[in-house]
Amino acid sequence: MPHSLPTIVLLGAGHAHLGVIDDWLKRGPPEARTVLVEPRAAMQYSGMVPGWLAGEYRRDETDIALAPLVAAAGIEWRRGRAVAIDPGAKTVLLETGERIGFDFCSIATGGAGQARDILGDDPYLIDIRPIDKFMNSWTERQSRAPAPRRIAVVGGGAGGVELAFGLCNSGRAPEVLLATGAGGLLPGHGAATRHATARELERQSIQVIEADARFEGGALTADGVSLEPLDCVIAAIGSGAPAWPRESGLPVDENGFIRVGPTQQVEGFPHILAAGDIARRTDRAVRHSGVHAVYAGPVLARNLRRLLAGHGRLARYSPLGMDFYLLNTCRGASILSYGPLGFRARWLRRMKDWLDRRWIARFSRRRDAA
Repeated sequence: MPHSLPTIVLLGAGHAHLGVIDDWLKRGPPEARTVLVEPRAAMQYSGMVPGWLAGEYRRDETDIALAPLVAAAGIEWRRGRAVAIDPGAKTVLLETGERIGFDFCSIATGGAGQARDILGDDPYLIDIRPIDKFMNSWTERQSRAPAPRRIAVVGGGAGGVELAFGLCNSGRAPEVLLATGAGGLLPGHGAATRHATARELERQSIQVIEADARFEGGALTADGVSLEPLDCVIAAIGSGAPAWPRESGLPVDENGFIRVGPTQQVEGFPHILAAGDIARRTDRAVRHSGVHAVYAGPVLARNLRRLLAGHGRLARYSPLGMDFYLLNTCRGASILSYGPLGFRARWLRRMKDWLDRRWIARFSRRRDAA
């Protein structure tokens, strides 16, 4: 059926698009038909997953239910997954075969798991991405008898470090190894943060192996040395790019991520925007991080409104010069990472908990009111 209003399609309900939905709720939806394409019923806030592993949060406390949000925001919801986009014809193809036409499109589907491509395949391997499947897999693995007793986390970034802390405090005191990769512990973070984190890892008896790991002959090895026996291997090695943006003819970088500029518009296609793990800024280095996805959300919302209104000048997402992180040690303290600043404190954990719960509450209040 034809629609008289222009159509906005939101592909994915990642952190950035939750910001768009929140804007629609606060300011009222624009004069447009908005369609959300997302297969999952709820989204998980990644910042609380290590605390969930350690028993600090219930599963439902990390979830954001979509149904009441999209209903309150006047958004049509297609419970499915996009498999292709025709940027010239302005259509999106869903896995069901349905095609949705759009005037403007925003993409925040997140990245793709790449653990098996990089580390090799193994039945003990669990990729942290996508988060919901990781949480389901870990719950199922924990329910088995016996539960995992010796666990390797692969990935030395902030995500891998927090997972190691969460797993170490997951209730049955498993032995945890952290294989950081050749780049070492927390590459890109300040020396003070790396020092505070190394001390905390030692305090929790988490063995750190600064070498690349992969499966060889059915065993996880690092620098050719077996790390076995292991009951579980969890990969936190960053997100890969799904194949469909490249296959659809969108401009992508050498790794397959959609190339965007400071307004989050896709290069050569100003009617399409992208943010989060699926996108790569071409004007400056911006980490794939939930923090940046959250802050890009209001920019997407503002620019979608301006594109609808025909405004030529769009907002830019300009991150602070230094990324701000609070790493949960899962023992009542957090470690600050902010440029050269880095230290551990219990009051930082209270701050992180307050920030995380405030983020969830923005959407839970909508749910409770529905």
